[in-house]
Amino acid sequence: MTMTCEQQGEQQGEKGEQKGGRRFLAVAARRWPAVLAVASAVLTADEAGSARGVTALAQLLLLLPLLYLVMAKLRRPGLSWVVLAALVIPFVASRAVDALAPVAVVAVVAPAVVLWGLVDGQLRRPGTLRVQAVAMAGFAAFAAAGLVLDPTVGRYALAAGWLLHGVWDFVHLRRGTVVSRSYAEWCGALDVLVGVALLVAW
Repeated sequence: MTMTCEQQGEQQGEKGEQKGGRRFLAVAARRWPAVLAVASAVLTADEAGSARGVTALAQLLLLLPLLYLVMAKLRRPGLSWVVLAALVIPFVASRAVDALAPVAVVAVVAPAVVLWGLVDGQLRRPGTLRVQAVAMAGFAAFAAAGLVLDPTVGRYALAAGWLLHGVWDFVHLRRGTVVSRSYAEWCGALDVLVGVALLVAW
């Protein structure tokens, strides 16, 4: 039984859609960190539009360079996602119960890592840990601006901090250093999306 031209066209169209769907899934599978970043950005989208949200994003910005600092000390990029989970859980828990400011998590962990680096001599030598310690201080300044300035003004400084950290991520992604490539891709994409959201939300 021969098919009409219309039936053949429909069949070819269905095959094309199937190929297109498989191609999309293949790309999504390869770029899963970027897909995860988009999903993460959607979850934080509401935060960018309120004063309370700006405060939350300022506190969260502190967590990003802290992970780089910890990873520079450990020198095991493959543990990036594990360390992220280890930092996020107390960070989120402290915010949820209001028993301890999330900033306190950073205030405890960052000095502990720096002290560890001083004791074993790693921080006294030029290298990645020293660079990440300086970067931690720089990004903390952007986060502090988001916390102490008027929210309308502070969000611009905060947006700059998120966007610059996105650049920081992509530099590390390109070099393949400090953190895993999948983490750098996820964090870089998320940073840019959050930075843009802060600029356009109000």
